[in-house]
Amino acid sequence: QVPLVESGGGLVQAGGSLRLSCAASGRTFSSYAMGWFRQAPGKEREFVGAISGSGGSRNYADSVKGRFTISRDNAKNTVYLQMNSLNPEDTAVYYCGADRRPLRVVLTSTLAEYHYWGQGTQVTVSS
Repeated sequence: QVPLVESGGGLVQAGGSLRLSCAASGRTFSSYAMGWFRQAPGKEREFVGAISGSGGSRNYADSVKGRFTISRDNAKNTVYLQMNSLNPEDTAVYYCGADRRPLRVVLTSTLAEYHYWGQGTQVTVSS
């Protein structure tokens, strides 16, 4: 398994939108939940949201609930993070990670339960 590759970040004004992508390799992509995390300067990496392998289950951090949506296309081995109504507090490097455990029933928000981190993609929201 190779690291994941995030893309789609950029500079956006408050209230704007961005869609991030996370590309994976391997034939068992659909067996694993995927998580999005973010890390602002001087802060720890924090959970944003996760999606199950089938895409049928999702959960989100309270700070992004109602504004961010996670989806996945298993045929393309890609997971997405649609971010709407962005505010300056959303400024961070965004990372995706793959669940260490296949076919997990209950999605986890624990950082240590994810791996194969990519290089991240910078999202900057100006006020």
